[in-house]
Amino acid sequence: MEDTKAWYRSRTVWGALVAIVASCANIAGMEISGAEQAELVETIAALAAAAGGLVAIIGRVRARRTLR
Repeated sequence: MEDTKAWYRSRTVWGALVAIVASCANIAGMEISGAEQAELVETIAALAAAAGGLVAIIGRVRARRTLR
């Protein structure tokens, strides 16, 4: 695998984090279904992508050098 991406753009990472949170919630007495977990992963991945775009725009606006 030669292509790289930021950790927060990985659905695998978010899926694992959601599974951990769902397990903790289950221990606390809350039930989160598999479908709800999948929907949560999709939502988090979309938010992470949007945040990345926003950071890129802010970085460009605040940059002190112009692009060629």
